[in-house]
Amino acid sequence: MKQFRFKARPITSLSLLLVTMMMGSSCGRLPRRNTALPAVPATAASFQVNINTASAREMEQLPGVGKVIADRIVAYREQYGRFRRPEELLMVNGVSDKKFRALQALIIVE
Repeated sequence: MKQFRFKARPITSLSLLLVTMMMGSSCGRLPRRNTALPAVPATAASFQVNINTASAREMEQLPGVGKVIADRIVAYREQYGRFRRPEELLMVNGVSDKKFRALQALIIVE
């Protein structure tokens, strides 16, 4: 039985260049999607929602708060009582730190 032996060939700069060019075009990074919540305009800062008295429909006007989150906020308020600080909104299931930071300028607790 005959064994095959491969001879090592020296890598030329041209072959190295071709390999790196081929790898670079297919392994490039994909652009990231912008997942940030929309920024709050300065004129909207006067629009504030009291999370202790607002209905679910009023809370839906806040950016990033839909029907489900608004209903959870109202249910949390009914179960545990009034919010004493805006940061307590983080205790509601579905309100992340990122979402809270986007809402912080738009909510008040009275």
